[in-house]
Amino acid sequence: MKNLYLSIVGMFFLAFTGYGQGGLGSSDPAAKKILDAVSNKFKTFKGVQSSFVLKVEDGKGKVQGTEKGTVYMKGPKYRVDMGGRNIFCDGKNIWTYEKGANEVTITQLDPSASSITPQKLFTNFYDKDFLYKMNGEKKEAGKVLQEVEMTPVDKTKTFHKVYISVDKKTQTIYSTKVLEKNGNKYTYTVNNLNGQATISDAMFVFDKKKYPGVEEVDLR
Repeated sequence: MKNLYLSIVGMFFLAFTGYGQGGLGSSDPAAKKILDAVSNKFKTFKGVQSSFVLKVEDGKGKVQGTEKGTVYMKGPKYRVDMGGRNIFCDGKNIWTYEKGANEVTITQLDPSASSITPQKLFTNFYDKDFLYKMNGEKKEAGKVLQEVEMTPVDKTKTFHKVYISVDKKTQTIYSTKVLEKNGNKYTYTVNNLNGQATISDAMFVFDKKKYPGVEEVDLR
């Protein structure tokens, strides 16, 4: 399950690590309008609590695993809970805790524009590194979804396509699908999203007193 966990981390942040590259080229104005609306809506949220499901498929379409999780966001702070693993970030430090090993790894958050955070999934991650176009609308789970197809400008990325499905009514992301060059596919689907959640700052800090005997690996 560790590989599945690493997949959710990599997929959830969509490997958007090259923010300053520029050279976007020509993209569909209709798609940009939808993505801008998602970004602007997210910026109005005070605190976010969202549950999700990750499905991982191989190149033949065989499901390799699914897992449920919850993400919390407040300003630059975030927390991801999934299975036996948790990520805490207070805006400065990141704690990655693995329950099975009772081990936490501590790193510093890179404050530069190239840092990877869940917030970037919902804001203007698309502005510099992707070409994008509208793929039309479809109905799913009682929602009208607008699909945007995104192609990374940087061809060295491990993925070659990202599909964002946006709930037309709420202007929020319903699902994200990442297609890797090796054929693997990661689909992240939002079950619910509360943009007005009341979340204490303590939620974003790893409290080792709650994890007796935890081994700390401090890489700061």
